[in-house]
Order: sequence, then C-alpha cells, then structure tokens
Amino acid sequence: MFQRWSKAITHVSKIGSLSNLKFVNDVCSGTRHSYAKVAAAAAPTIEDKGLTREPVVNLDKMFWSKPCSLALARDSPLRVEEPNYEGIKRFILRLMMFYSKQSKSIRGANVVYRRIVSQVDKPPIYEVFNLEKTFKTTFSLLVLHMWLCLRRLKQEGKEGVEFGQYLYEIYNHDVELRVSKAGVNLLLTKWMKDLEKIFYGNIVAYDTAMLPEAKQGDLSNVIWKNIFSDDGTSTPDAAALHSVQAMARYARLQASCMSLTGKE
Repeated sequence: MFQRWSKAITHVSKIGSLSNLKFVNDVCSGTRHSYAKVAAAAAPTIEDKGLTREPVVNLDKMFWSKPCSLALARDSPLRVEEPNYEGIKRFILRLMMFYSKQSKSIRGANVVYRRIVSQVDKPPIYEVFNLEKTFKTTFSLLVLHMWLCLRRLKQEGKEGVEFGQYLYEIYNHDVELRVSKAGVNLLLTKWMKDLEKIFYGNIVAYDTAMLPEAKQGDLSNVIWKNIFSDDGTSTPDAAALHSVQAMARYARLQASCMSLTGKE
C-alpha cells in the first residue's frame, strides 16, 4: 500500500519531472518532439491572398474570468446521485454495508475521478495548449488535476483527507492500468514507485508555487517543468511561453473555483 498522499515528505520535491527518468523514453510512444515543433504543428493558420492569419485560439485572452462555484445544477445530466433503493433490497444492502460512510465515500471518489479523467483524456486540452498527447503529458495533466482536487479536499479537514485517500487509491489503480497499456509489463512495481515519487514531487511543487510568498512566475515555471519541458529546464522557452502562462492561469482559476464549491 502506498503511503497516504497527505503525508508526502517535502524532500520529494527535489525529484525532477518525468523528463528526468528513463521511464519516458520507454513508455512514450512515437518520436519525441521539441515543444516548438509540436506548437507549430498544432497552430494552423489560414492563408488568404498571401496573408497569414493568427490561430483561432488566443491563449493570451484565456482564463481571465472571475472564479465561480463549480456545483452542478440539480437538473444537470452530469449529476450522479446516490441510489435510493427501498424495501427488502435496501435492507439487504444495509446489511452488506452499501450505505456505510466508507462505501459512500468510495462511490463519491469514483465519480470525482471520472470527472478528472474526462479533463485529461479528451483532445481539447492538448489542442488548446499545443501539447503532444503522450504518456508523459497525459500523466502530468492527470497529476495536475489530482492536485487541484486534493488541494480542495484538504479544506474539509480529516473528512477531506480520508476522501482524498480513496481518490488517490483509485488514481493509483488507473495509472497502473495505463502503464500496462503503454507496454510496460516487466518491472511494473519499479515504474509505479518512480511515478509515485513524481506524483509527490509535483504535488509539493504546486503547493509551494501557490503559497502567498511565492514569486509571480513560480507556478508557470513548475507547470513548464512538470508538463511541457523535455529536458528538465526550469523556465519556459519562447515557443511555449504563452501556453505555459495560460495553463498557469487555468490552474489558478480552477483552484479558486473549487474553493468556492461546496463540499457536496
């Protein structure tokens, strides 16, 4: 059993991003590309009588909106309600601990994790931020969104930490399946330990970059190193700068929105 996510030790922040591990070369499919090449390929332009227009997506204008609660409306098709069985079926389920606090928390954590996965497995996030969809980028985005949820859950104290543990265990199982699908069948335990260290290192780095005393560009630099960079450099290059800054705004906006979202 992996150690609880809430007890991540500070020294793991010294561990680099995925690009510092041989794991990337073994798992990421296809040829590695520099960010500049990927960004250029992902930013189509329209030529009209010799004039080249800018891409439709303007990253400089994105994610400046005022934060708001992410709570779903009662009639939202995305809502997942607790099943409410009656009669003998409910009685049997009670005996089987279906309605226990632990069972309800596990079901809730599954709902939250499916919402996280819906953000990182679909094309738009890669297209908007000009990212190549590899195991590295998908894993890094998964960790970013896990951090956003775990950060919010900490606000609920002990109850939030317990819920976060269920969420982490579901995440960990999913990552193991993803590693296997990527073709790593030998030394799976070793890879999972390496990814666990990266997870904790990223979580600590994101938390540190959000502290009141953090510098203005700290979050951008952390996002660059953890998600965009191929060589572990600490600051964004010119080709990636707008995308990295936009993702930093996105992360801050979502963190604020989640803070405004009620527990239920």
